[in-house]
Amino acid sequence: MARAVQLAERGLYTTDPNPRVGCVLAKGGQIVGEGWHRRAGEPHAERLAIDAAGARARGASAYVTLEPCCHHGRTPPCTEALLTAGVSRVVVGMEDPNPLVHGRGLERMRAAGVEVVTGVLEGPCRALNPGFDKRMRLGLPFVRVKLAASLDGRTALANGESRWITSTAARTDVHWLRARSSAILTGVDTLLADDPSLNVRLAPALIPALEEGEPVRQPLRVILDSALRLPLGAKMLPLPGATLVATCIQDPRRIAAVTSAGAEVWVSPPDAAGRVDLKALLRYLAEREINEVLIEAGPTLAGAAVEQRLVDELVLYLAPHLMGSDARGLFQFGPLASMRERVSLQLLDLRQIGPDLRLRARLAEDECLERC
Repeated sequence: MARAVQLAERGLYTTDPNPRVGCVLAKGGQIVGEGWHRRAGEPHAERLAIDAAGARARGASAYVTLEPCCHHGRTPPCTEALLTAGVSRVVVGMEDPNPLVHGRGLERMRAAGVEVVTGVLEGPCRALNPGFDKRMRLGLPFVRVKLAASLDGRTALANGESRWITSTAARTDVHWLRARSSAILTGVDTLLADDPSLNVRLAPALIPALEEGEPVRQPLRVILDSALRLPLGAKMLPLPGATLVATCIQDPRRIAAVTSAGAEVWVSPPDAAGRVDLKALLRYLAEREINEVLIEAGPTLAGAAVEQRLVDELVLYLAPHLMGSDARGLFQFGPLASMRERVSLQLLDLRQIGPDLRLRARLAEDECLERC
């Protein structure tokens, strides 16, 4: 199963909106076939492993990171392919959270006399697809908030200057986060201040699933813009990939202008504060098969996402310098009356990226999932 997980990881940047899946066929203590899902519409991992094994698949054990599908989607069901190939045992890392599959694939194979084992290396298998898992279970994408700060927690000087807080190595690492994401979300204030590209700038040769000449997949760029202040000459608009502007303004002329400039517009009723309802936007993105959302924004949007418990993971890059008390902070949300109101975090990982530190954390006790 560990090998199947390694194979699935090769599709980390290309399978969206499908889950990342790896499969290994073993017989007599040897691997006889293996495969991994590369992109939606292409063969699933099980079928590729079966093709690689050929006649040796009969009587083999199949190790699959995700329960084999049992319905006709873009490709035929993998359960039937495994049964036709004659495998005698199927070992599954995790059950498929997709209601069309959940448990049915396992039942189909058991009913055909195949031995089925589940929950093997479930943690690593589940970690492959946090967005697909959450979207299928809760109708929401997995949300990461990425922030860069000085060691004293400052993101910009008082005058707004912020380039560059972190090193080239840390900024390159962010592009790997972007590459695995389905969408990148920011606020219009960030766009007005920095005019960012919000695209993936990695060489295609670095991504294992891409063949020669294939472009890097660009996540959907999402701009939170309640009053539709998007500059029509924004740098991101003509770039490869799509841009979605989420607004509360129902002005056909302004919407038409933004659309003509190259962006799609989504209009929603305002929340209590007269702004785009962030949770409603995330639900809409999930309906569009968006699995993982990366928020790259200032303290207002980052703070709102944390305060509403919509964040699954924080990724914080800390640079080894100090910017002082007048510089801008990481999060902006309502004042706390007592220490008990603090937002508690659980540290997941801490490592050095160049001269900087990268810290990964989640809201303690899965607060975001409990309250969504």
